[in-house]
Amino acid sequence: MLLIMKNNKRFLNEADKPTRLGFGEGLREAGGVNESVIALGADITGSVNVNLFKKAFPNRFYSLGIAEQNAAGVSAGMALSGLIPVFTTYAVFSAMRTTDQLRISICYNNVHAVIGGAHAGISVGPDGATHQALEDIAVTRALPNMTVFSPCDADQTHLAILAAINKMNGPVYIRFGREKVPNFTGMDYPFHPGKGQLMKEGNDLTIIATGHMVWHALQAAYQMEEKNINARVINIHTIKPIDNEIIIRAAKETGKIVTAEEHQIYGGLGSAITEILSEHYPVPVKIIGMPDSFGESGKPEELMDKYGLTSHNIIKQSLKLLK
Repeated sequence: MLLIMKNNKRFLNEADKPTRLGFGEGLREAGGVNESVIALGADITGSVNVNLFKKAFPNRFYSLGIAEQNAAGVSAGMALSGLIPVFTTYAVFSAMRTTDQLRISICYNNVHAVIGGAHAGISVGPDGATHQALEDIAVTRALPNMTVFSPCDADQTHLAILAAINKMNGPVYIRFGREKVPNFTGMDYPFHPGKGQLMKEGNDLTIIATGHMVWHALQAAYQMEEKNINARVINIHTIKPIDNEIIIRAAKETGKIVTAEEHQIYGGLGSAITEILSEHYPVPVKIIGMPDSFGESGKPEELMDKYGLTSHNIIKQSLKLLK
């Protein structure tokens, strides 16, 4: 059952959960079923919740310390040996410090290695600009053979890591955050790699979001109903391969699109969508994301507000687009 915010009131059956916890729980579940699953850490095991796997399967966990590039290379070697390595650290390290190793060792060989990009986005908050991964989608989606997941809540992150291990064959990057966020989809909500999810019907315009911004998109859509605006909401949890069909259909049926992501406005979800629409069905698009800027240190909610990553700004930009 989809649970949303309406009239500024939240309706949740479960406590908020960080998406990193969903990742850790899903990894532990996968490890209990498949003994080929190996977890690799980089000195921050607990903060990315891989400690859950370590505690359950200590003989299948390896900490390589502050050596992320080495860990990516080790992951490639393990995958070539028939294992399924899951290497996880902060996204600024796992997706960006290791770009060369991801490209040559993992993607060029097209091995089944899973890369966890934790603490992604500006909502990392106090860690500041150096630790706020805001370019990782652009980096990973440009790599041949790489699948890119960006789940919206803890349960969907749980399902995403299971899909990455059990349903995929090549390299997979999974992006997730640190802070607690509304957990609103549920474990019975289907996760199909490469397929977008229609979260709310609407014909006036479409809001397409990914990651933590899906919740904000739903809030915005239901608040706009009070203005007699019926917004469609789509969750793109798979950035690559992206669901062309659901995006083109939304453009044809609603004529206007707003995208929302906790990522730079260049190279991420918004860029992927405009690439599709420019070729197949051009319509007006407004991209909401980080405005070509580094972040800063602060409380997550204050940073999200400052940079316009809120339901309020989604409403504001939607109304401008409709005019």
